[in-house]
Amino acid sequence: MTSLVRSVRRIAQAIDVRSREVARLTGLTLPQLLVLQSIRDLGEVSTSAISRDVSMSPPTVVAVLDKLEAKGMAVRYRSTIDRRIVHVRLTEAGRDALASSPGLFGDGFISGFGRLSADDRAAMATAVDRLATMMQPRPPAFSEDGERG
Repeated sequence: MTSLVRSVRRIAQAIDVRSREVARLTGLTLPQLLVLQSIRDLGEVSTSAISRDVSMSPPTVVAVLDKLEAKGMAVRYRSTIDRRIVHVRLTEAGRDALASSPGLFGDGFISGFGRLSADDRAAMATAVDRLATMMQPRPPAFSEDGERG
């Protein structure tokens, strides 16, 4: 278990270092880049769909979108069919930012991952996905009388 904790800690440190490097190069945070990528990949999309795609809470996505809109990289607008739904689309500045941004993984990871066999890449992706799922916070369980515990 100690080895696993250390490995997860090394991954967290590497993500933190890469996130700061990307922010220095682009002026965008990792969550901002993830949201921009999600909008690009999903097209004109609702904030709830972005939230699901990037695994962020809806309020976090709204805060990120506030910043992206202030930078002129995304635009929100109400659906013409259901005014309660807000859609988002990239602007030219948002597309340009994505085109010029470095990858979220460093070159060392990309080359190392690329040298793995397809089976090893799939196994690693599955293992990391399982690890992330197990590390997700769980809501407290309720007892039969409705009390948390």
